[in-house]
Amino acid sequence: MNADLQKFIDKFEPNKFKMMAKGIEIRGVNDIHRNIAEAKALIEKLKLALTVDHNAQMVSYGAFEVNAL
Repeated sequence: MNADLQKFIDKFEPNKFKMMAKGIEIRGVNDIHRNIAEAKALIEKLKLALTVDHNAQMVSYGAFEVNAL
């Protein structure tokens, strides 16, 4: 696992996530927009080489991805 991704998981503490090839998919999020903003702020604060990705399909089941660059 990417060291930046592990730091993100340790600090963000997602309840449910799925490992993916380049990152993780965080699932079961109630307030998707607030959680995405918090994830982006944490990535910026810790200067991690990660991106937050989401699309309409993910929003339908309360999920977004955090991927390594």
